[in-house]
Amino acid sequence: MSDTIKYIGVDDLDIDLFESQYVVPEGMSYNSYLIEDEKIAVLDTADRRKGEVWKANLKAVLNGRQPDYLVAHHMEPDHAALIAWMLETYPGLQLVCSAQAVKMLPNFFEGVNFEGRVMTVKEGDTLSLGRHELKFISAAMIHWPEVIMSYDSLDKVLFSADAFGKFGALVKETDDWACEARRYYFNICGKYGTQVQTVMKKLAAVDVQTICPLHGPVLKGEQLAAAIKLYDTWSKYEPESEGILIAYASIHGGTAAAAERLGEILREKGAPKVVVSDLSRDDMAEVIEDAFRYPTVVVAASSYDAGVFPVMHDFLYHLQIKNYQKRRFGIIENGSWMPTAGKVMRSMIEGLKDCEIVEPMVTIRSRMKAADEALLEQLADSLLS
Repeated sequence: MSDTIKYIGVDDLDIDLFESQYVVPEGMSYNSYLIEDEKIAVLDTADRRKGEVWKANLKAVLNGRQPDYLVAHHMEPDHAALIAWMLETYPGLQLVCSAQAVKMLPNFFEGVNFEGRVMTVKEGDTLSLGRHELKFISAAMIHWPEVIMSYDSLDKVLFSADAFGKFGALVKETDDWACEARRYYFNICGKYGTQVQTVMKKLAAVDVQTICPLHGPVLKGEQLAAAIKLYDTWSKYEPESEGILIAYASIHGGTAAAAERLGEILREKGAPKVVVSDLSRDDMAEVIEDAFRYPTVVVAASSYDAGVFPVMHDFLYHLQIKNYQKRRFGIIENGSWMPTAGKVMRSMIEGLKDCEIVEPMVTIRSRMKAADEALLEQLADSLLS
């Protein structure tokens, strides 16, 4: 990275589910950095899954030297699992973290004595390493309460914790940073747009030329500028692209046929982009990503047990907990004898902030009929108006 900032992180190509819920076919990176100066600072550790590889990387860069500081930007176990090992291995080491992180230490390291080994830092505090000086920036609730970032004023590097991260191992990295960064942001940090905006305002006053996140590639130049612009859009809950997402939950294919037909009608009427997703089979995290990406969403679902088919309930629940807002919705329900899906979906959408429901709501009885086609046409016109 530079003459004095070294990368000591590791790739994990064996993991199938990140946080036991997000599919990661391209693996994950657990990023960690080391600054060489009059004092040596290690910035974060790694997941225990790859602990031995990380230890080897650290020892190779240290080459027999002793580190002075371990900065823990974030206490989540994929970054902080080896804190106790570091303190035991290097008796002169000081752990640097926020006061909130100090409270969390016993949760993860029962029986470890941290007395005299911890330096707490807060917004605006600095840590001098010699030529390098780290200035700390509070980043509470991005996406845990103890998170801090640090800025190296010498090399103009921001160590951004989980912010600006993405899914995927570094050895699998492509030029398309935004794709997996978008899925990562909305599913992990998406709820906390207000807090992200607070930090973005702080960063606007700092000359950041490099961002070093805890997952994904180091960002510089045009890629850095694009990432900052996207983060500003995402954290304001604003649509990134023109388009319509149709998310459907179908039992025997009738609802799926209606959703696909609506997609065809929208394309025929000139919709710039239409994405049709099967909630029973497609990656839920990717559908959540598309819901945030586009300004309009159509939900189409079968009735089930006097409610709505469960995968649709799960989808709308995910939107609720991610603070989804500022969008337009269309609704298609299906029911063979007593349609109930529309009522449930409408109620859940009405609980979202600044979301409009576009009429008409279309009700299908088992299979599409000629009259239903006309209603889909009306719904398409309303969605495009």
